[in-house]
Amino acid sequence: MPTDIAFYTNPMSRGQIARWMLEEVGQPYDMTILDYDGTMKAADYLAINPMGKVPAIVHKGKVVTEAAAICAYLADAFPDAGLAPPVDQRADYYRWLFFAAGPVEAAVSNKSLGLTVPEGRERSMGYGSYDQTVTTLEKAVSGGQWICGDQFTAADVYVGSQVDWGLTFGTIDSRPAFEAYAARLRERPAYKRQKELDGALIAQMQKSS
Repeated sequence: MPTDIAFYTNPMSRGQIARWMLEEVGQPYDMTILDYDGTMKAADYLAINPMGKVPAIVHKGKVVTEAAAICAYLADAFPDAGLAPPVDQRADYYRWLFFAAGPVEAAVSNKSLGLTVPEGRERSMGYGSYDQTVTTLEKAVSGGQWICGDQFTAADVYVGSQVDWGLTFGTIDSRPAFEAYAARLRERPAYKRQKELDGALIAQMQKSS
């Protein structure tokens, strides 16, 4: 039966973030798996995301791309899931969601590619330095159980994905606050479902390659 949500992904991508958020929301969705050199660059998908990358969702005709935007959108589209704080309590929610999507993403990506900011040029970069960014990220996950205190939110899905991925692949320093935060995230039923679903797809793709 058709659903209101079309999900475009590849299991070996940031699509895992969007999948986790979809599992947290608990709404049915139709999934289309795209490959990097073929269907992701085909005209019908470029009409959805001209960048030719995943993830993307289409919800009732509305296209949303970028993993952080998908997380925030789904939290608002399905408020009964309780994945966004009340509007007047969203300071930390927005602050750290966009911090992870901006400075953290850029700093970690540059470091993984061996790119460093020349000394004295930190002000030219949105994130300053890798060390400064990671220390600030540590502050974000040290204030309570979750980013917004006791309430798990879409910000935890996105920030948590950055931390979890970074610890797994060594692109973020292992620190006690990161390890404790990741351990809490990994106990989420939706996190476990996402890993099981995408893990099975990855195994299938590797077997057939």
